[in-house]
Order: sequence, then C-alpha cells, then structure tokens
Amino acid sequence: MKPTVRFHIHDDGADCGLAIGPGKIALLEAIHQTGSITSSAKALGMSYRRAWLLLEETNRCLVRPAVHTTAGGEHGGGTSLTPLGLQLVRRYRAVERRARAAVGRDLNPLLRASRAR
Repeated sequence: MKPTVRFHIHDDGADCGLAIGPGKIALLEAIHQTGSITSSAKALGMSYRRAWLLLEETNRCLVRPAVHTTAGGEHGGGTSLTPLGLQLVRRYRAVERRARAAVGRDLNPLLRASRAR
C-alpha cells in the first residue's frame, strides 16, 4: 500500500475562515473544463446547491473572486475561473505535488521498515 496525501489549507486568521481542500479544487478544475456549475457538480457527484455554496464561500473569502458567473439568456449562462481562480488551482496542485514527493522520500522508508516486522 502506498500512502496518499490529501490536505486542506485553513486560514483561521481570515475573517471568513478560508478553507481550501481537494473538493473545492476539484470543483474549480471541473468548472474550468466544463464552464458549468451544473455539469461540474454532476460530474463530482454533488448537488448544484452544494457546489454553489462552496463557490460562494470561496469567492467571499478571497480578495478577489475565483469564479465568475454569467446569467443565462439568449446565449445561455456560464461559469469560468478568474485569473485568481486559475492561480489558486495551480498553486494548490504544486503544493500537493511537493507534499507527495516529501511523503515518498521521508515516510515511505519508515513505512516499509515498520511493515517488515
């Protein structure tokens, strides 16, 4: 068995208690791919309401919004990531890669040694 890394970033000092984790990042990535909250929520097995609340909380807690929504109409609505939203996803994934590398380098030898007993 190989250890996995899943982490959440909490900023308790923020007025809103910002929390970013794998679920919000996956939602942002899905929105970037589909341009739709509905399609993204469905693909991730969550309700539209849950997705909307996660996005609303994220936008409220950041200095600028991570997601921009356009209301429906003649050409339909849509959702896209702002430059800050794209940067948030990129940086989160970069930290995640470094954390995985650290686990592999620092903890795997220890785990192998403990299983050998």
